[in-house]
Amino acid sequence: MPNADTSLLTELGKKLVAGSLNDAALMNATDDTPNIAILPWANVVKIGGQSIMDRGRSAVGPLVDEIVGNLRKHKMILGTGAGTRARHIYSLAIDLGLPTGVLTVLGTAVAWQNAQMLQYLLARHGIAFLEPESFPSLPHYLMERGAVICQGMPPYKLWESNPAVGRIPPQRTDTGCFLIAEVYGARKMIYVKDEDGLYTADPKKDAKAKHIPRISLQELLERDQDDLVVERAVLDLMLTARHIREIQFVNGLRPGHLSAALDGKPVGTVIYNAAFKGATQ
Repeated sequence: MPNADTSLLTELGKKLVAGSLNDAALMNATDDTPNIAILPWANVVKIGGQSIMDRGRSAVGPLVDEIVGNLRKHKMILGTGAGTRARHIYSLAIDLGLPTGVLTVLGTAVAWQNAQMLQYLLARHGIAFLEPESFPSLPHYLMERGAVICQGMPPYKLWESNPAVGRIPPQRTDTGCFLIAEVYGARKMIYVKDEDGLYTADPKKDAKAKHIPRISLQELLERDQDDLVVERAVLDLMLTARHIREIQFVNGLRPGHLSAALDGKPVGTVIYNAAFKGATQ
């Protein structure tokens, strides 16, 4: 930027204009200003695809009623998972030799369908489904109607990074909803599943699996469990998150558990980042 007048810039601004964005000292300087929590009163609620949406009326109906019952008390960004149909399409795409980015596009389409079905069920309450391009309108819908619906996949599509092993997209709907919560500085990140949260093993396969009501992110990573209640990419993102200090998992098949989580009660499982100052054990 030769001959540019930098007299009105802050010290950081001058460094950014004159320096390299690969400079470590410059990157450290960009951390001096705290991040603004854009929607600190919003709650991001991810509704599982395979665990909830795929079960149909018996699971989705009561959960929809519970969401409606909380509209006056809690603002909710409702994200949807992809579920079994995405697994089928991943299988076909891999068999055809298609890359991870294409699998992401296909998986996004399924999460999109679930979001649209949820929107139709909530339409009488004025709840809208927003595509990523319409997110600037999201605060307006939250303030007017109390909730908004989005599909949970991150909008990377073809730009999804390759996993270390295999071709399944590593950042899926759990990750997409977490990123929404983190960017907006949301009050809570709640995952609605078909189990009471995290266990020492898969409770559907191991009758001796024990429920873990609360655990630190650091301890969970040290355990390196084969079975997790959340995508591993979410745990990696939590390590550098600025706003989301904990995530909570509730059983959507148990009436009242989502409401309890929204009210701040210790239901299900909470995974918290012990590196944050003031984190409770």
